[in-house]
Amino acid sequence: MSQTMNSFGPARPVRKMLRRLGVLCSLLVVPTAVLAYADLLPESLDLLGLDLRESPDLPHVARQIAIGAPLKIVAFGSSSTEGVGASSPANAYPARLQINLRKKLRGIDVAVINRGIGGEHVDDMLARLDRDVIAAEPQLVIWQTGSNDPLRGVSIDHFREATVAAIRRIREAGIDVVLMEPQWCPKLEATPGSSRFLDAVRSIGDELDVPVIRRADLMHGWVREGKLTPKQLFASDGLHMADRGYALLAEAAAQSILQDAGSTQTAEAVAE
Repeated sequence: MSQTMNSFGPARPVRKMLRRLGVLCSLLVVPTAVLAYADLLPESLDLLGLDLRESPDLPHVARQIAIGAPLKIVAFGSSSTEGVGASSPANAYPARLQINLRKKLRGIDVAVINRGIGGEHVDDMLARLDRDVIAAEPQLVIWQTGSNDPLRGVSIDHFREATVAAIRRIREAGIDVVLMEPQWCPKLEATPGSSRFLDAVRSIGDELDVPVIRRADLMHGWVREGKLTPKQLFASDGLHMADRGYALLAEAAAQSILQDAGSTQTAEAVAE
């Protein structure tokens, strides 16, 4: 990831250190949380040689896990969050993600709220950001975006500007963010400019220090590794995932969340 200056603010290492220092300070004002959070704190608190390398990328999720508190996640996005292509809502990725996280985080009450609406682009989702995301007061938002924008003629510059502004609003509300990039499928690949939106999601994640679930890479990998055939991966419309694809996506998302929260519950790295 780039460590040069960019249009979104200071270079990533400086930004990351400042954010992690802020997380540490917020924890220190709650004495009962410090001991429970000890395994997630930096190795050194020497202010002359401050070492914050071990601070998690999802601090609000990490805190809930550390103290065994309920974890609320909003799955925000369009049709592949809603679960179009799945045989039932129970087989959409948010429902499967909830099951996976409850198994991995035994004793923690995990709730994944599905706030996906098919066909939406970035402006549609921003119009309901306060109502469907921030008002729910989750610790984490998984924002799946960038699929419908090229299909509906949204400019790449507007997409980037609107996405960055929304991420900042979410963070200001005390909520962690994970981005999920557009899916791989022949129909989307054939849409002029679609690859620019995938690249934009990745670069925004890099520039704002937001984890990105690289769904396109994951899907290619599942086929290449023989986990699914293309026919098994896609629903009959050739655009959305079928049940088995959503199941693998939920598994990858669970692993990514735990990894970025600094949890020892998973050791397997996923595409990021």
